Amino acid sequence: MSNFIARMNTSFINTAASLLSPGGHRARLSIVLYHRVPKEPDELLFGQEDAESFEAQIRHLSNHFNVLPLHEAVQRLQENTLPSRAACITFDDGYANNAEVALPILQKYNVVATFFIAAGFINGGMMWNDKLIELLRRAPNSVLDLSEIGLDKYDISSLAQRRKTLFTLIDIFKYLPHEERFARLDRLCQLIPVTLPERLMMTAEQIKQLHNADMEIGGHTVNHPILTRLDSAAAYTEIESGKKILENIIQAPVRYFAYPNGKPGRDYIPEHVAMLKEIGFDAAVSTAWGAATKNADIYQLPRFTPWNIRRNRFVLQMMQNMHRTVQTVS
Repeated sequence: MSNFIARMNTSFINTAASLLSPGGHRARLSIVLYHRVPKEPDELLFGQEDAESFEAQIRHLSNHFNVLPLHEAVQRLQENTLPSRAACITFDDGYANNAEVALPILQKYNVVATFFIAAGFINGGMMWNDKLIELLRRAPNSVLDLSEIGLDKYDISSLAQRRKTLFTLIDIFKYLPHEERFARLDRLCQLIPVTLPERLMMTAEQIKQLHNADMEIGGHTVNHPILTRLDSAAAYTEIESGKKILENIIQAPVRYFAYPNGKPGRDYIPEHVAMLKEIGFDAAVSTAWGAATKNADIYQLPRFTPWNIRRNRFVLQMMQNMHRTVQTVS
């Protein structure tokens, strides 16, 4: 009896989702976005995915949506042949746990994902925000005095205060000029002399592993800069060089791109969209929420980050996202 009720519930959910996301010329493509997928919950990064919550979400996606590879979804979106409840799975940045933890789960549910990799951090590198995270995770004492680098004193006496300080610093560092950001990070490392992890990001072998498992590899620049903070030549080089590095690793074309940080008009502008076309990308994704329709700019496809592991709430979040107004630049 319980199995019958579960099947009836699944049928009802799928029918409701199909009404909001039909197939063909009225289709809506939902693209979900992930970053890290550690084995265990990370207390400092409360609310982000771990292996258990990620698997629950992938299970819901595979049960209630038609999960497609990004290249197929983009083509069918343009041809008006998308199925109802069409969805894609993407990851940004290139964390090692994407290969170690997420890949086996994706394979378990027989779904394909696209991994957008910042090529400059392969084989032992670390992104600036991750350096901040790991420094704050390991910082001793109950007060962090950053007056030497022009910042404040911060209370880190509890996990909640440490987390608050971390996100305050990320907001400060995010939009600093490139050179200033890394100069301050170097000073921060001197002020917090702790040992940082060395295997946070993927190796070239792990990227090959994903490619050989029929996952898609996408570009995400070399150093993950905010493109609007660079001059045109530097932005072009970041985009083009990242593509070439990844193509040399997988010995295949890299056709899709994710804008770093990805907010339209703030993190990238029409100039950068034009660069992608000139460099030879077929499509790109932002971090603007919403679902793509037949009229979508395929170089500014929206993405959505779900967070609930309860099936009904997860699907409800997906359906609500289908009707958001998509932000782009033109």
